[in-house]
Amino acid sequence: MAKHRFVNLDIDKCVGCRVCEYVCSMEKNKAYNPTRSRIRMVRIYPHTNAAINCRLCEDAPCVAACPSKALEQSDENGVILVNDDLCDGCGWCIKVCDFGAIQIESNNVVRMCDLCSGREKGPACIEWCPEKALEFTSTDIIAQKARIDAVARLLSVSEE
Repeated sequence: MAKHRFVNLDIDKCVGCRVCEYVCSMEKNKAYNPTRSRIRMVRIYPHTNAAINCRLCEDAPCVAACPSKALEQSDENGVILVNDDLCDGCGWCIKVCDFGAIQIESNNVVRMCDLCSGREKGPACIEWCPEKALEFTSTDIIAQKARIDAVARLLSVSEE
């Protein structure tokens, strides 16, 4: 059973406003600069959006790939912690991330979503999403919803 929860996008609710990017950049960098956001909104042609952010993988490959041991995964919530003094920006973690969720900042240190660690209300992107398209979830919950959707589709086909 997956123990780590992460920010996930409901593509049926997202309108592509990118408020999540602006809120994240303000929360983390004190500037409205979506290029410094730890969540990325990507338009998938013609009218679907996807959120690119850390999925807090169980046994995260980015942590295992880091040659300088600058990344460590919290046992408590799965957040990947970056030791700025050890990170040399080599990019090995970026190469192994299946979700494209890691970026290098101008100081040559990697960053990814940390669920707004230390923020009392939790992830700012979830709080400020005007369409409530972002949710706190886990891979188990996503799989369960997919099974429910598949059964509903089968039932609707059999009714026709």
